[in-house]
Amino acid sequence: MIPMTSSWLHRHDKATVVIFRALQLGDMLCAVPALRALRAAMPRARISLVGLPWAEQFACRFRRYIDEFIAFPGHAAFPEQPVRLAQLHDFYAGMRARRFDLALQMHGNGQYSNAVVRAFGARAMGGFGAVAGGTDECLIPFPETGAEPLRLLALATGLGAPACGPQLEFPITGEDERALHASGVLRTLAPGSYVCIHPGARSADKCWPAARFAAVADQLAIRAGLDIVLTGSPAEAPLTAAVARLMRRAPVDAAGPLSIGAMAALMSRARLLICNDTGVSHIAAALRLRSVVIFSKADMRRWAPLDQQLHRCLWDPFGERENTVVDQARALLMLR
Repeated sequence: MIPMTSSWLHRHDKATVVIFRALQLGDMLCAVPALRALRAAMPRARISLVGLPWAEQFACRFRRYIDEFIAFPGHAAFPEQPVRLAQLHDFYAGMRARRFDLALQMHGNGQYSNAVVRAFGARAMGGFGAVAGGTDECLIPFPETGAEPLRLLALATGLGAPACGPQLEFPITGEDERALHASGVLRTLAPGSYVCIHPGARSADKCWPAARFAAVADQLAIRAGLDIVLTGSPAEAPLTAAVARLMRRAPVDAAGPLSIGAMAALMSRARLLICNDTGVSHIAAALRLRSVVIFSKADMRRWAPLDQQLHRCLWDPFGERENTVVDQARALLMLR
């Protein structure tokens, strides 16, 4: 077994490294503290990320930590995307031909993902897992408890990287700002005058009822005098439209035309975000935007933002805690 101490990582500073984490936006943002630590340990290494096709934009946004993106064609055990069978042979053949010095598995507990990463054919492998498959592997037991950013940061430090803090990041680029201004969404909005409400999520069963979002939005608009901005992906436009129809005071519906980066730029000017447990909650954490996050399915201890003062999380699978959401929102708006 390779002793993956800090000195080992330093000796491999000029190595070629491939990281496997083929997940969605929130999961990827939770990995940023670990990526930051790995880059600090190996500032001259060439680091490649194997991820879902959408994550090419993630890799571009985090160029400080990632040098190259490689699209993953999928695996039958992973539900995030259908397997692209026609691409599998060429993908693995291409990975083995690269002869990476080090492969890091950052995709779950390793039950299925370690076999994927071993098939990359790297000279050495590190990551989460129970039983090493060879003398060139260093596996760390997967933590069964704890927040996701801290679990992944523990992996990086366990392999010898320095801890560089658990805070998330979401760099906003000039392109993001230009896209936001071009959308016209800001035409009637002053910074700090509005609340963003994001009623969607990747899974419909994680969504708080549209009527509850509308009622909370009206409370903040009418009693606190704040503008309401509804955000969402193009696929979530029917949902934001439903929330808007249920409101007594008309919101700004920004769903659809905005990219993820432009939406983050919009959120960076807001007073507050109210959302389901979904990727935008981690954008808010990265931006230090105060938020109320409503959970109904996922493990709140694992996926809640770390700063419980700025981010108030509550469990409401049946849509019964509208008043609590309003109370938490008001408390956050009063914070100095």
